[in-house]
Amino acid sequence: MNKGQISNTLRQYRLLYPLDKLRYLVERNKNKKLNEKFKKDNPEISLPPDYLMYESFQIDYSKYYFGGKTTAEWIFKLLGKHINLSGGKILDWGCGPGRLIRHMPDISNDQSSFYGTDYNKESIQWCKNNIQKVTFNHNNLEAILPYEDNTFDAIYGISIFTHLSKEMHFNWFNELKRVLKTGGVILITTQGENFRPKLTGEERKKFDQGELIVKGNVKEGHRTYSAFHPDPFLKLVFEDVDILDKIVISPKNKGYLPQDRWILKKKALV
Repeated sequence: MNKGQISNTLRQYRLLYPLDKLRYLVERNKNKKLNEKFKKDNPEISLPPDYLMYESFQIDYSKYYFGGKTTAEWIFKLLGKHINLSGGKILDWGCGPGRLIRHMPDISNDQSSFYGTDYNKESIQWCKNNIQKVTFNHNNLEAILPYEDNTFDAIYGISIFTHLSKEMHFNWFNELKRVLKTGGVILITTQGENFRPKLTGEERKKFDQGELIVKGNVKEGHRTYSAFHPDPFLKLVFEDVDILDKIVISPKNKGYLPQDRWILKKKALV
């Protein structure tokens, strides 16, 4: 039995939620000393509650904060290759408890305006209470954002498509296009070929035929709800935007599988 088969069996018997909760407790205990040291060394840094951090990333304070800053830097640099961000409005779609967006104002030298949105009310409330220079809004799982048409110059969604159903891929991408300005740029990360080993043999056949693979039987949007993205499927989702770049990074070790990075540009209406 490979990992894909084990995952499917756990989903079938509704065991994934309790096991994920157990994993959270194990990870919290494993990282307890390191996290306590981080808090002692960095008392000025506000941190979200442990489960909010775990649900959106890892329960590792240093990786959340310093790793988040490193990721935010490459996101800003990558977007900046394709559009001038100075004076622009930038949206973190699926911001969670602010791992990335909290660093963006400093990275931009306060030259851009930043917004964060997420379907987790607790994460958004924590962000509102603890992160400055960013406007936060709550959204539901349904593809509706509280912004006017053509609001943003750039949008990024890091590991958000990875937790959505087939229908929601199309619905949400249409909504992102609505709030993006003409000529604006979107960065989306997806689980491509690097994640193929996580699939069963039958799932791999469908993946190779261009079919989106969704491992569900849990709440859509939750960290345990997982979607795997072959290129032909994504090109259908992205059919009316320009694909500026697709970046694939080879795994350096078994413990980390890099997601594909898609850079997309909204076309002018003909």
